[in-house]
Amino acid sequence: MSGNDQSDEQDFGSDVEFVTPPKDLRKKVRVLSPREAARFDPVKAAEAALQRLSGHFDGWMDTEAAALWTAWEAIDRDGLSRETLDPLYQAAHNIKGQSQTLGYPLVGSVAGSLCHLIETVPALEQVPAVLLRQHVEAIRAMVSEKARDESNRLGVQLLERLREVTADYLRRAVDPDA
Repeated sequence: MSGNDQSDEQDFGSDVEFVTPPKDLRKKVRVLSPREAARFDPVKAAEAALQRLSGHFDGWMDTEAAALWTAWEAIDRDGLSRETLDPLYQAAHNIKGQSQTLGYPLVGSVAGSLCHLIETVPALEQVPAVLLRQHVEAIRAMVSEKARDESNRLGVQLLERLREVTADYLRRAVDPDA
């Protein structure tokens, strides 16, 4: 605020609650001794934590693929609308973001292609449901078959074909005269 007598508080109405966080976070964590700090390797600690969690990665990816399939089923059942497409996009975006960590970079590439398709199509009515379904089914199959990376030739071929078809569709959708 300015230097006048106005209060810094604003009237937000009764629907707002202000929460003041604790000021001293040192009470929440253990401070390492200088000797411990000298031996602590944060990268090694993070890698060890990932290794401990890695036994859960397949299950987590199965859960993400199931969420994507559920979102697709809503489109298939209720039709393509903003209300049905948004959950599909969110599920694909989650897979794209988590796939590398969970050990499924190939699946992440397919999810990235699906996100790109949804983001790039100029209008909702131009979103090709059949191409959405092909992406969703490819992700579902890759997760089921544990097609993790480029060592899976069939998965790579499927990804390349989806990218080709998507790029071709988007070229025609964005510039119909091309």
